[in-house]
Amino acid sequence: AGDSFDSFPNGIAAFFGPDAIPQAGFAQIVAFVGALELGVMKDIEGTGNEFVGDFRNGSIDFGWDTFDEETQLSKRAIELNNGRAAMMGILGLMVHEQLGGVLPVVGEM
Repeated sequence: AGDSFDSFPNGIAAFFGPDAIPQAGFAQIVAFVGALELGVMKDIEGTGNEFVGDFRNGSIDFGWDTFDEETQLSKRAIELNNGRAAMMGILGLMVHEQLGGVLPVVGEM
């Protein structure tokens, strides 16, 4: 029933090329991201948003309000640094994909 994940190539070739995912699948991905952007991930004023990027909107709280100011600043800084590290990691993988060859962690590209 349909295609398996391993039947599609890795990287940008999954979207463009002879073995790419069907256009309807690509449209579903774009529609889902669009629905999240327009309906869920909204910065609604007056709903408890404390800082830029705080999309809780008064509905989700996993104990954030129980931390003191110093701990909140520390946790936000840690999250930002982890995000930056993840961006550098994926950038490195994208560069190696374009260069080609064999990577120690990923294998044959």
